[in-house]
Amino acid sequence: MWGLLKSKGSKKENQKLVVAIRTIAGITPSNIELYRLATLHSSKAKEIDGFRESNERLEYLGDAILGAAVADYLFKKYPFKDEGFLTEIRSRIVNRESLNLLARKMGIHDIVQSDKNNQQLQQVILGNTLEAIVGAVYLDKGYLRCKKFVIDKLIQPYFNLEEVVNSNTNYKSKVIEWCQRSGKNIRFEVTTAKRGKNGKEFIAQIFLDDQPYGQGFGYTKKKAEQDAAQKTNLMLGID
Repeated sequence: MWGLLKSKGSKKENQKLVVAIRTIAGITPSNIELYRLATLHSSKAKEIDGFRESNERLEYLGDAILGAAVADYLFKKYPFKDEGFLTEIRSRIVNRESLNLLARKMGIHDIVQSDKNNQQLQQVILGNTLEAIVGAVYLDKGYLRCKKFVIDKLIQPYFNLEEVVNSNTNYKSKVIEWCQRSGKNIRFEVTTAKRGKNGKEFIAQIFLDDQPYGQGFGYTKKKAEQDAAQKTNLMLGID
């Protein structure tokens, strides 16, 4: 069905997008409409026949494909490392903060279609768009070409894996220090513990002056709190 999509952009808009995708992904789009859709955030989407067309479905797909491609790459690069190590390094590469920063470096902010007046939205939208572009490349060119894009254009140019492996960012300490400087009260609550497919999963919630901020997930309380702290750092703009 994707090959039958008719482009909705003008010739000039399509040419600009083709150049951008060549620069970002190193490919020439076969179906430009996939990439137009990948850059269309729901804040700019129009409802047609009860369906609001946006990049959310492609983002969902791209998230899974990106995770698989990075997992594939790390599995082969570190043949003697265990599952816990591989999972942690993959998480450091594909977490929301990392993807937002990567997308900005790649120039995705120049092609994303969104409500530019919503500054808070701009803090999180770029990583989502990058995932949607991964999804578009997968549908347009197939998994092997998409994996090459992930490795050649995302991982190798932008990540020093030795630094990623040796980094130990303590997001919890960062947000606590910020609260101390800002005179804010902070508390962490593990709100739910449920049985996930890989065992017990914890959900942590951060409250600043009793206002809810980041919610995090993990298979230990510590991991869940770190995830919640990382998301709170992003919401507060803490470097």
